[in-house]
Amino acid sequence: MPTDASMTETARRSRDAMAPAEPGVISRDAFFALFTAVMLPMFMAAVDQTLLATATPRIARELGGLSGTAWIAVGYLLAATLMAPLYGRLGDRYGRRRLLQVALGLFALGSLACGLAPTLGALVAGRLLQGLGGGGLMVMSQALIGELVPPRDRPRFQGWFAIVFTASSVGGPVIGGVVVNHASWRWLFLVNLPLAAIALWRTQRLPAPPRDHAARRRMDPLGALLFALAAGAALLWFSMVGHGFALRSATSAGLAAAAVVGALLLAAQQRRHPAPFLPLDLVRLPGMAPVCVMVVAFAGTLFGLIFLLPIYLQLVQGRDAASSGLQLLPLTGGIVVGSLVNGRLTARWGVANRLPPFGLGAAGAAVLALALLPGGPALTTALVAVCGLGLGTVMPNAQITTQLLAGRRNLGTASALVSLVRSSGASLGTAAFSGLVFALLPAGALQGRALAAGLSGPAVAKAFHLAFAAVALLAFAGAWAATRVPTLALDHGRDAPETIAGEP
Repeated sequence: MPTDASMTETARRSRDAMAPAEPGVISRDAFFALFTAVMLPMFMAAVDQTLLATATPRIARELGGLSGTAWIAVGYLLAATLMAPLYGRLGDRYGRRRLLQVALGLFALGSLACGLAPTLGALVAGRLLQGLGGGGLMVMSQALIGELVPPRDRPRFQGWFAIVFTASSVGGPVIGGVVVNHASWRWLFLVNLPLAAIALWRTQRLPAPPRDHAARRRMDPLGALLFALAAGAALLWFSMVGHGFALRSATSAGLAAAAVVGALLLAAQQRRHPAPFLPLDLVRLPGMAPVCVMVVAFAGTLFGLIFLLPIYLQLVQGRDAASSGLQLLPLTGGIVVGSLVNGRLTARWGVANRLPPFGLGAAGAAVLALALLPGGPALTTALVAVCGLGLGTVMPNAQITTQLLAGRRNLGTASALVSLVRSSGASLGTAAFSGLVFALLPAGALQGRALAAGLSGPAVAKAFHLAFAAVALLAFAGAWAATRVPTLALDHGRDAPETIAGEP
């Protein structure tokens, strides 16, 4: 039986293995020990944002009409968005590994609820619970990376994490299509239970760094509630206006008013609170605001395309769920290549943020071509691959820049900011672009289990083409914002302030 001394020695060796061999350097073995611990939580967080894209028509036929299914994705993203800042602050206060394990537990409970859901409402409720955990998986994983990998080394390895996120996000529809074609969609959720157990075991093997008591901050529950009110009302309006209710209706006016009033109250309350829910001090740092706009455009473009393309291929081109999911593989491949090329060039140049303006511009041009050109399989594959190649340059730069500007003590809050902005962009893109398509589709075509009947012809294709054009405009806006992001040297983080202004 191991003695206390032997266990202490084992813990010391574990910490030593994860510690950089010298300032600014981390060994490959130490990196892959970290990577294998956080890879699975990152995979689970990302894949469940898009897993149901190709399964949506099947779920709609089994549980209800198509128009309400957008909330299967939006509900998860909204909950994850709401929780991201809370996880960031709690992780800085109580330990990032511990909060990652709490998030895994909530995610597993939500997955079980979704797998057993008897109705569409129950499924959306399960997704909300799942999102409460999913919001912490990516935040805490990224914070642990920033905690254990020095800034100079992050470009060497950041591509691996970007590949996990983007391949999981885009691979979700592929996995979903295969499972739906050969089994029940419920297995898409139930499989998370053993995965969460493995992830808990792996994260338990990470060293637990001492808590930074100086990072203890007051919480802001009122800010969280106001944010939920404003974001929920806005997303519900974007996803339902024009088909769930008329633009000029009492419901539309009430939701719009709730969103605006909630946003105004949130802005006033956040300015007064000493430790606001939204990391406003980070956003005020020079160069941080355009990073946020760039990430919103990235996430809205990516998730808008992920949501629209499989449904478009099934309803307009008559493909099955599996083949429509496979059509997203070029997007995955493009993102992987873009991330790897970005990582190598960034490490060689020693500076971040040179490639995102070109990447988002290329992605916007590719999506615009989808809207304007006749869509054959070969052309669609090529355009989707170009879009992925461009998008692959964005998130590694955004994550590194945010962490460099924030400083080491605020790594959790910085990672939460990126996750909050990315989730907000993904939620907005999914809700707004799906709402646009549903509003333009023929009246009555979205209801009932025979919803595919009548969904064909030029009017349906035109609805999707207009939505693709809107996605392209968002990508171009992101490309412009990327030109405003400062080009930072990778050694910038060594001189960054240890705290954000206004916090201890």
